[in-house]
Amino acid sequence: MGTASAGYPFGVTIHSNGKIGAFPHRMDCSSSSFPLNVEVSRIKLYPSSDYAINFKGLVSHSLPDTDGFFWEKVPTPLLDVIESPIHLKNLSPKELKELADEIRFELSSVMSKTHKSFKSSLSVVELTIAIHHVFHAPVDKILWDEGDQTYVHKVLTGRRTLMHTVREKNGLSGFTSRFESDYDPFGAGHGCNSISAGLGMAIARDIKGKRERIVAVISNGTTMAGQIYEAMSNVGYLDSNMVVILNDSRHCLHPKTEEGPKTSINALSSTLSKLQSSKSFRKLRQVAKGVTKRIGSGMHELAAKVDEYARGMMGPLGSTLFEELGLYYIGPVDGHNIEDLICVLQEVASLDSMGPVLVHVVTEETEGTEHNRKSEISGKHLEDSSNFCPLPSRIHSLTYSACFVEALAVEAEKDKDIVIVHAGMQMEPTLQLLQEKFPDRFFDMGIAEQHAVTFSAGMSCAGLKPFCIIPSTFLQRAYDQVVHDVDRQRFPVRFIITSAGLVGSDGPLQCGAFDIIFMSCLPNMIVMAPSNEDELAHMVATAAQINDRPICFRYPRGAIVRADYSICGGVPIEIGKGKVLAEGKDVALLGYGAMVQNCLKARSLLSKLGLEVTVADARFCKPLDIKLLRQLCENHEYLITVEEGSIGGFGSHVAQFLTLDGKLDGKIKWRPIVLPDNYIEHASADEQLALAGLTGHHIAATALSLLGRNREALLLMC
Repeated sequence: MGTASAGYPFGVTIHSNGKIGAFPHRMDCSSSSFPLNVEVSRIKLYPSSDYAINFKGLVSHSLPDTDGFFWEKVPTPLLDVIESPIHLKNLSPKELKELADEIRFELSSVMSKTHKSFKSSLSVVELTIAIHHVFHAPVDKILWDEGDQTYVHKVLTGRRTLMHTVREKNGLSGFTSRFESDYDPFGAGHGCNSISAGLGMAIARDIKGKRERIVAVISNGTTMAGQIYEAMSNVGYLDSNMVVILNDSRHCLHPKTEEGPKTSINALSSTLSKLQSSKSFRKLRQVAKGVTKRIGSGMHELAAKVDEYARGMMGPLGSTLFEELGLYYIGPVDGHNIEDLICVLQEVASLDSMGPVLVHVVTEETEGTEHNRKSEISGKHLEDSSNFCPLPSRIHSLTYSACFVEALAVEAEKDKDIVIVHAGMQMEPTLQLLQEKFPDRFFDMGIAEQHAVTFSAGMSCAGLKPFCIIPSTFLQRAYDQVVHDVDRQRFPVRFIITSAGLVGSDGPLQCGAFDIIFMSCLPNMIVMAPSNEDELAHMVATAAQINDRPICFRYPRGAIVRADYSICGGVPIEIGKGKVLAEGKDVALLGYGAMVQNCLKARSLLSKLGLEVTVADARFCKPLDIKLLRQLCENHEYLITVEEGSIGGFGSHVAQFLTLDGKLDGKIKWRPIVLPDNYIEHASADEQLALAGLTGHHIAATALSLLGRNREALLLMC
């Protein structure tokens, strides 16, 4: 590769008919002008406004600039020609291995600099390449359970140049999305849905007489969910042709990694996996089954047991579970050996009308990171993706989660009956500290939310005080258990609803928009929301004191209100008691939860326009503070309720009371501010609040509009 001349130290050279020259600051290269081959030896973080290359009529695969800068980049000659999975078909195994290295380099470079988690995708680089090499997406349907594992899939399916926009406003989703690409046949995010959806597609295919293949990729994490096994059981019963790939990055099929033996990959296991997947072996097995059926006298059942036992001897502990559910088990397969993966998947893909198959693939999340550390790019090392940490500026702020953990720890120290149950896709680091402090009283259920709720009800029934911690969006999966196993029986389970409201880059898939509605409609449930860190501590103490019915409170992601907050224990508050934070006479703002802070911001804006505004913290959605509501209606002509939840929540409860109490028949004019009736896509937290109309400026503009001061409202939003 050529070196730039002294006059042009930008590290970019151009080869034109064998002649080498350096680019000036700006240069247009037309494909119609001359044969062109551009090589990038080093692209420094120069402002793109000063140094830019414009390729007219050419397809450019170099990384796009972000915030005015180009990323450093190593040569990726193979990846540069991959615009869709069809371009993988003619690559040799050696070239596919090189492609895997290039993808791993690119993901490490792009994603680490955008501070997005990507180590799960590093574990499936070779697997994803093999899947797209063998199968023919988008005709063949490839479904994924976890969004974090799909980044390689996105790179190979035409979204490479947009990877730096993952989880950003107007950028790529962090999950698979039907609205983003034809290569994403089904949306995923919460895990455990790929087999169910894939089976539905397989049955539809069979009914319509089509022949496309269905591939569902699951992981260790999603095997904790009951839906996976419900789906597998139905797959086995319906016996439809379908491929399930288990990405085993824990090297163990045992629920507790530390208790189960590690799955090893060696030459013997590789050979046996190829034998198991071979067409001749499976046809021989089918013939044997037919013979034993004709013999009769229980011979078929006996032969099936012998077959299962023999294959269980070949596979790792737990592999016979899949056979029991009706899936033909193949594995374990080395998830980083492209030749083995292609061999097994090609055999599986060639099997028509052979029923469902599960391919057990063993991978490493840290695969390739050692190579990355040793590889120097422009005089600096790539970060080890498995140990990636955000910038220090991102971790200075104390979060609501950290305050909750400290407050709960104070209560748990005082009361030995307090136990903690956690469920959800991932555990926050702050909760891990709680687990370390109370190892015998902390129970992590993974994504088994339904079990977590009923498990908590059982503990409550036996005299303990369970705090059941589940993110809002994942609590939706356990609603039947909340209704029948907790609320109907009045068990005092304390539900801590985390990630409430908008969640920024995680978008609508993990947005906690509905918990106010579905929890407040339950007859026995107490529903609260803290407006700041002090209120959060008080509500933890309040929940610990409730012993006759269930109670819940929600808190959002992100930093607390006060930077100088000092952790201390809370004081129980009176049930159904709100409070007035600031008094005025023109407009009353009644906030619920974190939106109280935006009401205070709106008050500050309106005070500059000569308006005196009352701000009240409702604290409770159920029971409502009826005395406070009547007071606000008697002292004001205008009332605005504000909540970070969907239509039908806190504002609806207020409207119900005001209507029945006759307040809306008089002078009071009421307006609700809620989340809009649509899903808000991924963006930053501030951008999402603006899109939802929940900022202090939006609240102030609503008040001005209600007062008939529309021009000032418009000016405020400009």
